[in-house]
Amino acid sequence: MAGFLITFEGIDFSGKSLQAKLLTEKLAELQLPVFFVREPGGAEIPEKIRDLLLDTRHHGMTAETEVLLYSAARAQIVRECLIPNLEKGKIVICDRYFDSTTAYQGYGREIDLDFIQKLHTFVIQNVVPDVTFLIDLEPQVALERKKVSNTEMDRLEKEDLSFHHKVRDGYLKLARAEAQRFKVIDGARPIDEVHHEIYQFVKVTLNNRELNGYPNFEIKSNEQGYVA
Repeated sequence: MAGFLITFEGIDFSGKSLQAKLLTEKLAELQLPVFFVREPGGAEIPEKIRDLLLDTRHHGMTAETEVLLYSAARAQIVRECLIPNLEKGKIVICDRYFDSTTAYQGYGREIDLDFIQKLHTFVIQNVVPDVTFLIDLEPQVALERKKVSNTEMDRLEKEDLSFHHKVRDGYLKLARAEAQRFKVIDGARPIDEVHHEIYQFVKVTLNNRELNGYPNFEIKSNEQGYVA
């Protein structure tokens, strides 16, 4: 596929969503062909599934229902959002992807990891990220951020601290297992510092890659940064 897929992962309140949006805005500012999507969400059907998954009234949802709903939303996103935009040669930035299910439902809910991997194989149709940024943060620090955020927490965010420790540990295991794909970022630092590290990494990565799927774009660096 001609495009370039970048995903952002991390526990809740790690800052991953903000960093995904900042990178999207930076690449758009440079007039690069970029497309942003959140997961679950990004289209009509996945957004409705998102509402079901995150609604705090659904406290009785089983782990089995949860993992299947996330995968159902992902199947729609892959076909409706990811594949079409990657085939157009766009840089696709996805706020969460299949690693979230492995971390949250696999390590967090303790659903069989082999089953989850088979589910991924069925759902993602070989659409694997070129780069995955794991915004790593201690769950206790994330909890403090929750307290000062003044936002209503969703069903997953309301899970106890031990759950988020298991999720974080799962993410770090994934990052060690796929060190070539994952880039672990210290999320405890200032927002601008984290963004700068991510942007510089993306700039070098794209500059070193043959972008055959980007007609009319030649990406190169100069003193001002990236230009198209």
